[in-house]
Amino acid sequence: MKIVMIFDQIQSGLGTKDDRMVPLTGKKEAVGPAVMMQPFLKEIDGHVMACLCCGNGTYLENPQEVSRKLCAMVKKLQPDVVICGPAFNYADYASMCAKVAADINSTTQSRAFAAMSQENSDVIAQYKDQVMIVKTPKKGGMGLNDSLKNICRVAKAMADKSEDLEKLRQEVCF
Repeated sequence: MKIVMIFDQIQSGLGTKDDRMVPLTGKKEAVGPAVMMQPFLKEIDGHVMACLCCGNGTYLENPQEVSRKLCAMVKKLQPDVVICGPAFNYADYASMCAKVAADINSTTQSRAFAAMSQENSDVIAQYKDQVMIVKTPKKGGMGLNDSLKNICRVAKAMADKSEDLEKLRQEVCF
């Protein structure tokens, strides 16, 4: 199973919270949380083929344009699944994850979902009926390994078009 992950500048390792204007870019390797997910990805025969990212400020400056470009990159890469996040409790990043996942689902053949913590309640309320949003702890919170495993479970079910997807939605999503 081929996976693309979408990160902000912090999760991608390209900057800090102050480096908001990191341009849209990508790496054809696992970075950030994708590295931490490796043991769980092996369990589902998943492989991160690329990580796409941009700074929060870059996204907020023109959300439609950034999302359009990310969708074009996804179309070119043709992954089975796109994981947007985990955004933890970062509000701007959570907004990007949810919007981009919704746009990928409506404009590409790939399936996408988001992952974030309950602190992003406004984003969750706005997008939970359009996109699956896997629950994660806030940054530094307890339960990260469980949420990474759940992210991989959802990715596998989504790629396989599994009947378990709705059960997983109720079990691990908002």
